[in-house]
Amino acid sequence: MLTGRHALVTGGGSGIGLAIARTLAAAGAQVTITGRRADVLDQAAATPGLHPVVMDVTREPSVVTGIANAIAARGPITVCIANAGIAEGRSLSKTDMTFWRNMMATNLDGAFLTIRDCLPGMKSEGWGRVIAISSIAGLRGLKGAPAYSASKHGMIGLIRGLSEDFLGSGITCNAICPAYVATDIVTRNAASIAIRAGVTEDKALQLMMSANRHGRLVEPDEVSAAVMWLIGPGSQSVNGQAIEIAGGQA
Repeated sequence: MLTGRHALVTGGGSGIGLAIARTLAAAGAQVTITGRRADVLDQAAATPGLHPVVMDVTREPSVVTGIANAIAARGPITVCIANAGIAEGRSLSKTDMTFWRNMMATNLDGAFLTIRDCLPGMKSEGWGRVIAISSIAGLRGLKGAPAYSASKHGMIGLIRGLSEDFLGSGITCNAICPAYVATDIVTRNAASIAIRAGVTEDKALQLMMSANRHGRLVEPDEVSAAVMWLIGPGSQSVNGQAIEIAGGQA
């Protein structure tokens, strides 16, 4: 259903982003995947329809150049998935300005820059889908991670404001809010939690799984399926929403 469409997925070389990119490509889209590591992107681009662009979402010149190059190669971007992000917990008393700014620059500034530079193609085409991958922490907050929670709340605010700007235009803007997903980020966080809590990594992973309402990790393909629903036919009246994928109510 996406033949002829150009989609862009930040953080598209691994995890949730790669799952989304592969699903979009399978539906016929030409998909630009971005990230900071060329080797990871090149490996992911072995999937037909995926095109790697090295881009750092924390740096405005990198985003401007990367998206401009993608548009020059594959035409206007009409599906924008702002997925690139980091997840790290730290108490507020131990949060310095460097940690805070890096969190905001990656999760929130990166989404703003990416969406801003993708929007012109959507406006010219009269159709577009903007989807930000936020987090359940963007709705309820996450204990021990105030900076992360604030960045993900900000993404939802950005999406809700944009959705009002483009009412009735053919462009919709939504956020997806997963709980803990079976990705490398969760694996790394399990190691970090294990050290801080003085437990094994298996125990730390069990704690994260139990935090999901259905008691298991969300699979990346469950997130990509929600993305496809928001892009596909019949979704045009779904706008400005923060959709939970958490196994139950937040």
